[in-house]
Amino acid sequence: MAKSKVYYTDMRTSFSENLPQKLERLIKTAGIGTIDFDRKYAAIKIHFGEPGNLAFLRPNYSAVVARVVKELGGKPFLTDCNTLYVGGRKNALDHIDAAYQNGFTPYSTGCHVIIADGLKGTDEALVPVEGGEYVKEAKIGRVIMDADVFITLNHFKGHEATGFGGALKNIGMGCGSRAGKMEMHSAGKPHVEAEHCVGCGRCIKICAHDAPTITDGKASIDHDKCVGCGRCIGVCPMDAVCAAGDESNDILNRKIAEYSKAVIAGRPHFHISLVVDVSPNCDCHAENDIPIVPDVGMFASFDPVALDVACADAVNKQPVIADSQLDRMPHVHGDHFIDSAPTTNWRSCIEHAVKIGLGNDEYELIKI
Repeated sequence: MAKSKVYYTDMRTSFSENLPQKLERLIKTAGIGTIDFDRKYAAIKIHFGEPGNLAFLRPNYSAVVARVVKELGGKPFLTDCNTLYVGGRKNALDHIDAAYQNGFTPYSTGCHVIIADGLKGTDEALVPVEGGEYVKEAKIGRVIMDADVFITLNHFKGHEATGFGGALKNIGMGCGSRAGKMEMHSAGKPHVEAEHCVGCGRCIKICAHDAPTITDGKASIDHDKCVGCGRCIGVCPMDAVCAAGDESNDILNRKIAEYSKAVIAGRPHFHISLVVDVSPNCDCHAENDIPIVPDVGMFASFDPVALDVACADAVNKQPVIADSQLDRMPHVHGDHFIDSAPTTNWRSCIEHAVKIGLGNDEYELIKI
């Protein structure tokens, strides 16, 4: 297999070219213009940042991508799916509020925000995973699957479970509905935390298998009847229904690869990663620690696997920032991400992605 092309530019600017202009030159040089956008709906998958987190990508970058798509005749929109955990983005209303609070408005980005899995995170498309070993049918936010073209704009940073969050994390985990996220995080089935349950019965109404019951004003789920669809998680108004969260990190990473394949298979796609503000943890946190390495640059490719490997290699060449989480950890693995979060192994995602034909881990880095 020929090496995939990954295009790169650093974060240096000049009086004649600022960072948004440099990003535009990068993605045009990388070939985004070869995609047929004419009157096509283009989903720009992004993480809007949990309220309180300040490491997420500035909306200025998404404005560049949206403008280029419009120039090419497309109809862009920014999108993400609701979170599985309790926070500021667990339903579409709170999620849009969070996006606007962090600056992602139609006025600043030039396009609308659409939450892909609907009001409660239950609007999903069931998408077959060709060659899937862990997932046969991925649960993907319906709006994302309705789009004609799929683009990712990724903040490349560390992650406490997957090693790092880049293109594949943004695609696979990010595009899963709440039930899809449960499937990736859990080997088991949802359960009820009784102290939060108010006995409203909404879980009973949504279940097609009669698994939930209410006794003494508290719900419980019969796992012999439960099929693990996770829809009860989405409808619970008290966040009393919870995923098991018991999947190993390696299998979590492999499921992310399989979900990613479900999202991008069979349609045009393009991927952009900014290796800046490389915080040790995900932008899903309501806070962000200082970066573990200096800013590196901007990368773009048609191959999300090669893109992730190129970004990881670039980070691993950087010096460690003093007093960062990484600086405080023993440096024994020869890898910044594994040293920062020693229970992780980001290569398990890459290896599985290559195995199932999602992309190539060998790349040619083209600097512009």
